[in-house]
Amino acid sequence: MLTALARARLRDAPVFVRWCDLHNLIACPAAPSSVARFVDDCASLGVDRLWSAVQEISRMHASLGLADPTLGGPGAAAMSAVAAVDPPRSWPGRFKERFGTLPYDIQAYLASHEAQRERALRRAQNEAASVSRKLAALETQIKDGTTHGDEAAARDET
Repeated sequence: MLTALARARLRDAPVFVRWCDLHNLIACPAAPSSVARFVDDCASLGVDRLWSAVQEISRMHASLGLADPTLGGPGAAAMSAVAAVDPPRSWPGRFKERFGTLPYDIQAYLASHEAQRERALRRAQNEAASVSRKLAALETQIKDGTTHGDEAAARDET
C-alpha cells in the first residue's frame, strides 16, 4: 500500500519534485543551486517544458510564502544558458551581462520587443532614404526643366 502511494505521489508530483526525490534533495524550500542543477540536468526537455517546470517551482514557493529560488542567481543563469536568448544589441555592455540574470520570460519579451523596434526603425530609415531619393530626383528634374526653359526662351529671343 505504501509503495503504491509513493508511486502515485511521484506520478502526480511536479517534475522538479520527482527530480529532487531522485537526487535526494529537498524540493521545498529549494536551494537556488538545486534549481540550477535541475535546469542543467533537464535541459533536454526543451525551453518551453523546462520553463513551465521552473514556473511550477516558483508557484510552489510563492503559495507557501517562501522566497522564490528561481529568481536571479544560479537558477536564472542556468535557464538563460539553456534558452540562449541574446541580449538586445542596443544595450551597453554592463547591462548585457546582467541580462542573463533576468527571468526567461522577461528576456524573451525584451528580445522580441527590441527586434520589433529595430525592424520598425530600419523600415523608417528605408522609407526616409526612398523619399530623399525621390526628392533629389524631383529637384534634378525641376532644375533641368528650368535650365531647358531658359535656353529655349533665350533662343526664341534671338
